Amino acid sequence: MSDALPLMQPAGDATVARLERVDFSFGERAVLHEVSFSVPRGAVTALIGPMGSGKTTTLRLLGGLLQPDRGAVAFEGQVLGGLGAAGLYALRARMGMMFQFGALFADLSVFDNVAFPLREHTQLEPALVRDIVLMKLQAVGLRGARDLRPSDLSGGMMRRVALARAMALDPEFAMYDEPFSGLDPISMRTVANLIRQLNDSMGLSTLFVSHELDETLRIADHVVVLSDGRVIAQGSPQALRESGDPMVVQYLRSLPDGPVGFHYPRPAFEAELGQLGASS
Repeated sequence: MSDALPLMQPAGDATVARLERVDFSFGERAVLHEVSFSVPRGAVTALIGPMGSGKTTTLRLLGGLLQPDRGAVAFEGQVLGGLGAAGLYALRARMGMMFQFGALFADLSVFDNVAFPLREHTQLEPALVRDIVLMKLQAVGLRGARDLRPSDLSGGMMRRVALARAMALDPEFAMYDEPFSGLDPISMRTVANLIRQLNDSMGLSTLFVSHELDETLRIADHVVVLSDGRVIAQGSPQALRESGDPMVVQYLRSLPDGPVGFHYPRPAFEAELGQLGASS
């Protein structure tokens, strides 16, 4: 829990969620340090950066699954750290979350996977649940797959079912963790277009984590770059393409040499070889 939560102002019309000077660690391993950024209302925001920079942790903080060591995380002006279990449960009903690789329930059909949040969070009549599920599956092009199990689906189809499940409750805020990972180019473009279309047609605010830069920069309105647990840049895709920051340049251009090194921190190779020779 945070030891000193700063006062958060109401979100207003411009911002749906915000992190303010957030620090977070797993034990002694620091993950985030002084992270501050806002998710603009109605926009598609991408969270990018090297592996291990804290992107998935940030999503978990915004969903209330983790609490910051310091700083504040807020949704619609409410600080999540000040909510109890019941408050968080109600808050999550206003959010849609797509986990890495879809995280579908293997023993449930496509229909029942999408129906799950409706049955968990509402008391709707079964007939109305059925109609809503079919509408969500129609929106992602998979109404005909409603009776299949996840094991019957391709990777791209699983992501589309996961998108439909994330949209089941008509959330205000949607979060997607690596929605393009492991997909072929056709499936990737399909899922990317769906994220953009669902955001615009449903009036959502969207935040997603991705390493697939071409699709990410094509559909995003706003981009936040994390590196080593810190926000090093944010702005429009065009602004980041024009950035002179060495870390941003290396990441966006996929350059092997730059601030991000290939090797994990280690002693000099020659010195270690010498130590091995001396001990043999």
